[in-house]
Amino acid sequence: MGGPTVAFEVLAEPTRLRILEQLRPGERSVGALVEALGVSQPGVSRHLRILRHAGFVGARAVGQLRLYSLRRRPFEQVEDWLRDYRDLLEARLDRLGALVEDSTTRSALTRSTRRRDE
Repeated sequence: MGGPTVAFEVLAEPTRLRILEQLRPGERSVGALVEALGVSQPGVSRHLRILRHAGFVGARAVGQLRLYSLRRRPFEQVEDWLRDYRDLLEARLDRLGALVEDSTTRSALTRSTRRRDE
């Protein structure tokens, strides 16, 4: 796979995402994908070729039939890339939570002080 840019370009196409969803439970033939997706055989084959080239899908021959399945590694690479951004977001949300909690505590103290002074 050529990194996250290539992965996201490949995954940005809705038909390819639908193919990946169809392959989640296990191996499928082109014919089964054509039937499930309502896309022409040449269209499904073209998308499978792109997914194979990017490493998301593998194929094995069973007689005349080719069965396609998902490959784990490209998804792991995307997950690794996203992890840095998730960590950044979580750190920011933790800081926001601390600010909200601090603000809430100060507001409660201010209300409590006002009531005593009245």
